[in-house]
Amino acid sequence: MNPDILNTEVQEFIVEKSNAPIDLNALILKGSPFEHINIKELAQQIKGRLTAKNKIPSWFTKRSIYYPPTLNLEQTSSEATAIYKSQLVSGETLIDVTGGLGIDDYFFSKKVNHITHCELNTELSKIATHNFAILQAENIKTIANDGLKVLEDMEHVDWIYIDPSRRHDHKGKVFFLEDCLPNVPAQLDFLFSKSTNILIKTSPLLDIQSGINSLQYVKEIHVVAVENEVKELLWLLDGKTHKNILVKTINIRKKGDQLFSFYLEEEHIHSIDYGFPKKFLYEPNAAILKSGGFQSVAHQLELVKLHQHSHLYTSDNLFNFPGRCFEIISVLPYHKKNISKAGFTKANITTRNFPETVSSLRKKLKIKDGGNDYLFFTTDKEENKLVIHCRKATIV
Repeated sequence: MNPDILNTEVQEFIVEKSNAPIDLNALILKGSPFEHINIKELAQQIKGRLTAKNKIPSWFTKRSIYYPPTLNLEQTSSEATAIYKSQLVSGETLIDVTGGLGIDDYFFSKKVNHITHCELNTELSKIATHNFAILQAENIKTIANDGLKVLEDMEHVDWIYIDPSRRHDHKGKVFFLEDCLPNVPAQLDFLFSKSTNILIKTSPLLDIQSGINSLQYVKEIHVVAVENEVKELLWLLDGKTHKNILVKTINIRKKGDQLFSFYLEEEHIHSIDYGFPKKFLYEPNAAILKSGGFQSVAHQLELVKLHQHSHLYTSDNLFNFPGRCFEIISVLPYHKKNISKAGFTKANITTRNFPETVSSLRKKLKIKDGGNDYLFFTTDKEENKLVIHCRKATIV
């Protein structure tokens, strides 16, 4: 961490360059205008601030925030997901054993009275300490050490938060919890000797059943998406065995969050109807698709499912659905002649439980991307391949 970067004239330079369109490569070729700061350090701060503009907007507006290397910034939570996580915790004390840049801890500090931020990387710990001071998060204590070792010397805490590193020294990028650092499944007994509330963040690529098997004491699973892209899975553990785990999905959007919850055990016992396309078509958002709550969506909202594996739903009346809603214009048996006759030259194409890819269909049918028409290539309950022509439906 170079303290000269915090000088007023340097900060003004960083703000000026990151507030306007900039070619970083061209800037690097020009070199640094400041004696004690090299151009790579300057570029890192400008690139970091540009990233923060969308990812951490409340930090972007603050002067003198120090940005870490790109990889650290890419791995950190976004402001939107950090705010969501902060709503899950409360109380007097929380320790983050894998602190990183500290985005999550900053928002936890608004809900918990005392936060302990632990980070093995001393440089990253210094950066987090500086940023917390700039943000006036005075209830966060930073420690440049192994969080599990710090926890050994602590008494009972209200919450333990862990975001295990998915980069293994020998295996590279990993996805199983047992391969992450720290190995949370191997530490469960120790962790529960210190707290009855553990919150774990994992990659969205982690298989949900695999996570349940590894963590054993899962009370809730939160599937968090931002603008229909799943960003993280959150696991709430309380030291008890739960036969019926609550799964909560959220799709965080600028135009309003989409929420849907169900109990995992009940997902497999719901009896739902399968049928042909009616007046409206529904496509679940990415969080629901990741959660596997396909039966629960149909059961709770009283919708008909097109096919066991298609994950598309239909009804005669329009419902407020956690996903995309469409009005069905026509339904065509899948055949090149039928589609050519319909005259589609431009449309948005989606495939669900269909043997061909979107790119191969566009090439074969000569349909460009875009426009107001939506074509769903899918399979009905009688295994017939069909094309559902739709337009977006507006809920009044």
